Amino acid sequence: MSEEQLLRFELNGGEASAWVQPDTTLLEALRTHTGATEVKNGCGEGVCGTCTVLLDGELVSSCTVLALQADARSVTTVRSLLPAGDGALHPLQEAFLRHGAAQCGFCTAGMLLTACQLGESTPAPTREEIRHAIAGNLCRCTGYTKIVDAIEEYLAQ
Repeated sequence: MSEEQLLRFELNGGEASAWVQPDTTLLEALRTHTGATEVKNGCGEGVCGTCTVLLDGELVSSCTVLALQADARSVTTVRSLLPAGDGALHPLQEAFLRHGAAQCGFCTAGMLLTACQLGESTPAPTREEIRHAIAGNLCRCTGYTKIVDAIEEYLAQ
């Protein structure tokens, strides 16, 4: 067994650290060592999008990134969308509710982060650009139309 190493990083704007094995994934470190259970474990192969986080502002599947690759870097989860302490939802979350775009919720965190990233990189994206952006996030419940509708409404604001 390899020796644990200290991982230090920024998590949603705050400091975080954990002792991890060299083969620990970022997903495992987030869920087990920091309590970031909003990051879900889906396929474990980087194809479903449920474990999506931002690593220094770039979308990544945290199940395919080693935790130590996040050392001295910034990790952002969907929790960052919630305003501190007031209980209000982010406008994108409100759009998801209005359109019925969140059903079981398993894919929702990855969809929300992907949509926010799309909004930052592509002003006024088309429905096709939205579909392309969320292609790496699998959903078994909604059939995607409601998700695209919610993202389109939010990004049109």
